[in-house]
Amino acid sequence: MTTPSPDTIVLIHGLWVTPRSWEEWITYYQDKGYRVIAPAYPGFEVEVEALRENSDVIANLTVPATVDHLTEIIRALPTPPIIMGHSFGGVLTQLLVARGLGAAAVVIDSAPTEGVRAQPLSQVRSLLPILKRFSNRHKAAGFTPAEWHYAFTNTLSDEDSRAVYDRYAIAAPGSWVWKYGVFANLTPGHQETWVDYRRDDRAPLLFIAGGADHIMPPAVNKSNAKKYRRSKAVTEYHEFPGRSHWTCGEPGWEKVADHALRWAEEHSGRAALPS
Repeated sequence: MTTPSPDTIVLIHGLWVTPRSWEEWITYYQDKGYRVIAPAYPGFEVEVEALRENSDVIANLTVPATVDHLTEIIRALPTPPIIMGHSFGGVLTQLLVARGLGAAAVVIDSAPTEGVRAQPLSQVRSLLPILKRFSNRHKAAGFTPAEWHYAFTNTLSDEDSRAVYDRYAIAAPGSWVWKYGVFANLTPGHQETWVDYRRDDRAPLLFIAGGADHIMPPAVNKSNAKKYRRSKAVTEYHEFPGRSHWTCGEPGWEKVADHALRWAEEHSGRAALPS
């Protein structure tokens, strides 16, 4: 699919964090000449500390409302942007691409869309703190620092993991974890994370996985990428060995950012901007 050269990058955050998680990437890509937007989920426009004080907006958020919100932002742009999403932001990115949005898209450590059945034990263990309480389906549910360290930042030291937790961690909608996580494929009919994998006229899509990611391991991302095998549109997979789910923030994140941007520039038909 041919689209106008993008001049904007849209960064979509995942669960248990906010747009603050992109703070390094925003500056990095702005320095390369791009306009960079990191939209919050509806109601997440406040700071991390405010969401910790009152998590009602987290508990009540829905996927359709979030996708509609992001769609409105992207459709208001003058040209189709490069879209990048991390973790559940990867699911949202795939849903946006399925709506015909974006010049190219990159999903990093993506959560699975509907139909992806790979569920490694490390993923189940990572999500167990949320899934072990049935009542979490109706709450904003978060991790303890130790649970966060296993699920998100397993390649960091205890001290560094705690610093990341203190700056970025919030709760997530428990209903999303229950409905679209382990039990998504056990529910009859299409769910709100179902994607038309056979669509040929969508934007090129790159999957990036971290080799040491516990909560969204490479097997999940490989399985998700393979769901698009019958589409004529470009779909590729790349793995960075030894990187955790916190790959956009842990040391060496610039290599991930550079790879994602170069691929998006190449496949959106845009010449790379001077570094």
